Amino acid sequence: MYNNLTMSPIISVVIPCYKQAIYLPDALDSLLEQTYKSWEGIIVNDGSPDNTEEVALAYVEKDSRFKYIIKTNGGLSSARNSGISYAHGEYILPLDADDILAPTYLEKAVKVFTDFPQTALVYCQGCFFGVREGVWDLHYENYQTLLLGNSIFCSALYRKDDCISIGGYDEDMKLGYEDWEFYIRLLNESSVVYQIPEVLFSYRKKEISMVTECEKRIADVHNYIFAKNIDKYQVYFGSAIDSLRNLIYYRRKVEKYKRKWYRRLFLSVKALFHR
Repeated sequence: MYNNLTMSPIISVVIPCYKQAIYLPDALDSLLEQTYKSWEGIIVNDGSPDNTEEVALAYVEKDSRFKYIIKTNGGLSSARNSGISYAHGEYILPLDADDILAPTYLEKAVKVFTDFPQTALVYCQGCFFGVREGVWDLHYENYQTLLLGNSIFCSALYRKDDCISIGGYDEDMKLGYEDWEFYIRLLNESSVVYQIPEVLFSYRKKEISMVTECEKRIADVHNYIFAKNIDKYQVYFGSAIDSLRNLIYYRRKVEKYKRKWYRRLFLSVKALFHR
């Protein structure tokens, strides 16, 4: 868990790769450029048909902190779980093979965990590059809003023990959004989540990616996540039938308000000013 030379906690960076060999050097170079040196980079070849192995082995030769695993194709969650099972670090950082880390990301994330041990997860501000550029406007507010939509990208740091205790990533989720479902199980209403107020992560946008394909079946993904974690949704939002009852109740209140004389008067006056 610790580097014997520096006594710094090891961060295990897990890098799954499937048909991304062309981008893999960018991700691995960004790891080599980290100011925090106590890391291991676990490259997981998820049965990729391209030259992932050639690229990976070149980096293993270049720096002994890189490790290489090859497995039968099983999807992103399976690849991450495989890498995590080999990890020696106290902390895990998933890194997709086509994304990039800024040089100080690991250093600043570890400092948060060191200064505030109660922290459960650390991430940063992000940006897009590739076919689309700009700041990625993601901000974690609280656990309840996380249940309604993901606000943390995949390259966030968390403790390996916490990941193992919840069973890792759901390997049945092959359409995407496995990060969101993972965070729903990893965190709870009392979890401390910290976002470093700097852009230290770059997400590559491509014309076609797993995310764009997932958008076509987003309803199926949402239904799966809601059904799997129904106990958590019921705590905050009640049952589905309760939600429908509340919706009908407030709709009736609005309709009743519309029929009030002062509502009709307001609409009449408003219409005069819009002639």
